[in-house]
Amino acid sequence: MTDLVIRPLVAGEQDLFDSLPDPGLVGFAAFGDTYSAMAAAGQYRPEWSWVALREGRVVARAAWWAGPDDAEPMALDWFDFTDADAAVELLRTAPLRAEYSIKLPRGWREQPEVRAQVQARVDAAVAAGMSPLVERYRYAWTPDCGLPERRGRLLFRPEPDDEVIFEVFRRVHQGSLDAHARRTIAESGLDAAAREDLDLLRWLPSPREWWRLAYTPGGDLVGLTVPAANPNAAIVAYVGVVPEHRGNGYAYDLLAEATHLLVAEGVERIVAGTDQGNLPMAATFAKAGYPIDQERIDLI
Repeated sequence: MTDLVIRPLVAGEQDLFDSLPDPGLVGFAAFGDTYSAMAAAGQYRPEWSWVALREGRVVARAAWWAGPDDAEPMALDWFDFTDADAAVELLRTAPLRAEYSIKLPRGWREQPEVRAQVQARVDAAVAAGMSPLVERYRYAWTPDCGLPERRGRLLFRPEPDDEVIFEVFRRVHQGSLDAHARRTIAESGLDAAAREDLDLLRWLPSPREWWRLAYTPGGDLVGLTVPAANPNAAIVAYVGVVPEHRGNGYAYDLLAEATHLLVAEGVERIVAGTDQGNLPMAATFAKAGYPIDQERIDLI
């Protein structure tokens, strides 16, 4: 077998990355995207896009994504191959570490060809030292879904003080069903999880003034809802209810408020997500008229 060459791209090599045969069943290709188009839009950088070559032909490729001002990649979200051993070696060789997210079509387990492609990627990532963390649903709301009703049970107010938001996160994370939060709490504690989520919200390019705290008419804090936008789409970035008010259906009120606020800004498509194991939140999205658009597997 010929020697394997593993290296990052240099400027102008987008076509080399795109040259790997791809059946378009998993990842961005399953939704009509190409690396070249996404790189041209600023989604990827050559130095964070790696290929493994045999005799000059790409047999594995990986691209790490980040925002335009980020100094380090935030996610590995393009990874595929025709040579599994080369793929494992690529992940081991590239000096980049970030969570691996696999974009999947809805109901992918019911499609044997897609399931095989997914399993191959997961197996390669695990062989390279990663571990599955969680499976998620992604939702996409459009006006055809209808606006969820504002039930008027809560009062919503902006909160400019980040330290107040930090304390809300500390409360919301107690008993959280979110796999990412639970992992950070287990490894580094409640404060670290709260700071991690606050930092992520601060990273978003949308206005800080959109964030809302929710209160009962009597003044009790119920939770936090964050309508926002990432570099690609309008999103519901966060919905969280404090422990003492769980079980009252307030997550729906928070989600409805975020939806209305984004629509008032002229948004016509809103993306959101939750862990598949977070059954209460999945039910909330369904009740609010948010259809499942994609699925996702996250590995760390």
